[in-house]
Amino acid sequence: MSAYRWNGCPRSPECAGWDPVHRPDHERHSASVVNIGYVVNVIENVNERADTLRRAWALAEQVLVVSARLTLEAKSLRETTEYADGYLTGHGTFQKFFEQQELRHWIDTVLGVKSAPAAPGVFYVFRSEETRTQFLASRYRRRLIAPRLTKSAELYARHETLLAPLVDFMGERGRLPHDDELVNTPALIDVFGSIRKAFRVVLYATEESDWDAAGQERARDLLIYLALSQFEGRPAFGKLPLSLQRDVKAFFSTYKQACTQADTLLYSLGQPGIVEQACQDSELGKLTPSALYIHESALPMLSPVLRLYEGCARGYLGRVEGANIIKLHRDEPKVSYLSYPGFDDDPHPPLDEALTVHLQTFRVKTRRYRDSANRPILHRKELFIAADHPLRAKFERLTRIEESKGLFEDTSRIGLENGWREALAEKGVYLKGHRLLQLREN
Repeated sequence: MSAYRWNGCPRSPECAGWDPVHRPDHERHSASVVNIGYVVNVIENVNERADTLRRAWALAEQVLVVSARLTLEAKSLRETTEYADGYLTGHGTFQKFFEQQELRHWIDTVLGVKSAPAAPGVFYVFRSEETRTQFLASRYRRRLIAPRLTKSAELYARHETLLAPLVDFMGERGRLPHDDELVNTPALIDVFGSIRKAFRVVLYATEESDWDAAGQERARDLLIYLALSQFEGRPAFGKLPLSLQRDVKAFFSTYKQACTQADTLLYSLGQPGIVEQACQDSELGKLTPSALYIHESALPMLSPVLRLYEGCARGYLGRVEGANIIKLHRDEPKVSYLSYPGFDDDPHPPLDEALTVHLQTFRVKTRRYRDSANRPILHRKELFIAADHPLRAKFERLTRIEESKGLFEDTSRIGLENGWREALAEKGVYLKGHRLLQLREN
């Protein structure tokens, strides 16, 4: 068990640990963050397991991080014997493997507090319900970028530094701030008379339509969160963090209207053909007969239906570490998280690992490809990313060259490493980075 107390510098927490074997005499004390990592899964006595969790929770001032091994990892153990509610390994150690939902239910039941999934097998338990709500809402709030200056504005240029916090807030929240939401409100009022008048100066130097679009995007982010909060037990309006309450009022006037729109969006997922049509209509992603593939960077730009579809999986699993391609299945309610470590640098990166969750059974399956001799690879990488991605032009250029050389003529075999190598050899070319070069004849 580890405990972290933040000492004012976010990169330099004070850290202390306790272990019944390796550090039994070390003092245990409360801390901002307590981490009980892969501990509960090695305790064979169910009462001791629960008691250990409670003692860790008692020390957590802000958040408890709980992690344990999942059943999908059990197949990696070759020699196991069933014992109690788990297994004895070939080394004589005990392991309890959890299903994702089983682990969450156990944590919530033992502690009497709702946990939040952070990643497969990892949960956060917040001391404050408001902090928990902020964490869950932040998952679906994209990072908005403030519109660029398009006109010459003497008044704006003169007070650009003073207006910067207002511009940043509007870019982040998509609405005007209240007086207590900016640290320099008194200075803004002193110069411009009010925050609203200060923003008029910003509008003069930018495009108002861009700010309207930012507000619409933020409203959609809020709808995604509210729709998915149905699975968590949607909080009453008064239980929302004040900033979210203000978002609701700014974008929807009332909480009831916001929840009604969110529920309509959520229930639409169950209508036949809705996800299928959304995949077909998507201007982003690579569409195949069975799925729509999208790079993680472009996920926030998908339609609300597809963001909600993926959000159902993310709300169950948390963030899947290392996954950078998301596969939205069209034939079944499933979402897969695929890891391509070389996506940016490798012209045709091979698949390293895949994790899939079924949205009806919530069974999680994983498959590792890293040791396979003939792994799946990616082509046409520009299709997975947005038009403004910094690598888009490089990827498109390579695809045009490969098409001109006829490398995509037989799509049935080039999806795997061996078939792709054969295609390159037959055309007498080879790849050097994102350049396609001709082999020299002897």
